Amino acid sequence: MVLRAILLASAMGIAVAVGAQAQQQSSGQPSAEAQPATGGTMQKLEDFKSTGTALKMEMVPQTGEEADNLRENLKHIRLPAGFKIDLYAIVPDARMIAVGPTGVVTFVGTRKTRVWAVTDRDKDRVADEVKPFAPVVDFKIPNAVCFSKDGFLYTVEQNRVLKFPAGEFFYENPDVAVAEVVPQGQLIPPEEESFNHTGRVCRVGPDNKLYIALGQPYNVFAPSKMDTYKKAGMAGIIRMDQDGKNREVYAWGIRNSVGMDFNPKNGQLWFTDNQVDGMGDDQPPGELNRITAPGQNFGFPWYGGGHIRTIEYKDQEPPPNVVFPEVEMVAHAADLGMTFYNKGMFPEKYRGGIFSAQHGSWNRTTPVGARIMFTSLKPDGSADKTEPFAEGWLDQSTGEYLGRPVDVAVLTDGSLLISDDLAGALYRISYKKPS
Repeated sequence: MVLRAILLASAMGIAVAVGAQAQQQSSGQPSAEAQPATGGTMQKLEDFKSTGTALKMEMVPQTGEEADNLRENLKHIRLPAGFKIDLYAIVPDARMIAVGPTGVVTFVGTRKTRVWAVTDRDKDRVADEVKPFAPVVDFKIPNAVCFSKDGFLYTVEQNRVLKFPAGEFFYENPDVAVAEVVPQGQLIPPEEESFNHTGRVCRVGPDNKLYIALGQPYNVFAPSKMDTYKKAGMAGIIRMDQDGKNREVYAWGIRNSVGMDFNPKNGQLWFTDNQVDGMGDDQPPGELNRITAPGQNFGFPWYGGGHIRTIEYKDQEPPPNVVFPEVEMVAHAADLGMTFYNKGMFPEKYRGGIFSAQHGSWNRTTPVGARIMFTSLKPDGSADKTEPFAEGWLDQSTGEYLGRPVDVAVLTDGSLLISDDLAGALYRISYKKPS
């Protein structure tokens, strides 16, 4: 296909094309807002052709009453000494975060139809501009965003995977270079598409393969679904070459993971998992897991979280060698995004450890969660201690959420970004040693 050859074009050629588009945008020519792509428009983008879409793009206001209110809410957040939290950007429906390798732009997925491009042009550590990325592309639940080491941006939707070459540099205008890695309808069986548990997450591993977590839609699925889900990798994590070839199921027995990251020290993949509902306020626990070898089984649907057996499978023999979690989190806190911290801004205690987000419970009689957790590791790479790092988005006296953290990511300067899909914002946590 012509596209495959085009995608190997030099970075210089891409930069020239982007520069020309950027000059057009800055000319201030009046135009209508960009519209999502049809099938024909996608083909044009794949062939590196202009769609003729107007260059005017929607911008999300970053000042005013909303920003002031969000900053006021952040006064409730409790942090260890020396840390502070600030509003980084207003980003509607903000979910998973991908920080560009060169720090030019940060991409934020949503569970709706947008991927946002967030830019701090003057490097004052507050975003100046938030606008849709690739608005001519008709996204459907583009929750997952992740980068390869060489700057290819991946988005994983409900049932499609796209790749954007030079994503950090093609974001300025509606037209983008794009390739389908997994065409629409081929990530999972179309008949298994659901409104539930369809927020994918992705990472490019140290082996340069693309890893994708595929939740299954049920609280506990019926035995009749077992073979279908095992084959597709639903209730698991799949991996494939970056062009979509050589797909395989990497791990299974995972109810609904919405957070994963590789330990840069040993290449092991860690992930969070959400436990079964309807078994009481205090069980089963949420999970933080570690994969030490391909093909491991993490126990679902025989286990609902930790060592707690599900009612639906209590009379069935679990598979041998089930891998139990490294950390059992508080039940129903909804552990989502996670990242390893390997920068120098934060104190030594945090380097090499895991930050993870708890979205907050939806059906616990006394709400829990809505905070950022930190897990340190032992010298052998296993989990050591887990403790709250940032909390206060849940008003304990009223049960009201001031925000619901989703994901965490490390900026190039070593500060920590947090997404919040309730408030529609990104926050930035930085550190300065107390005097």
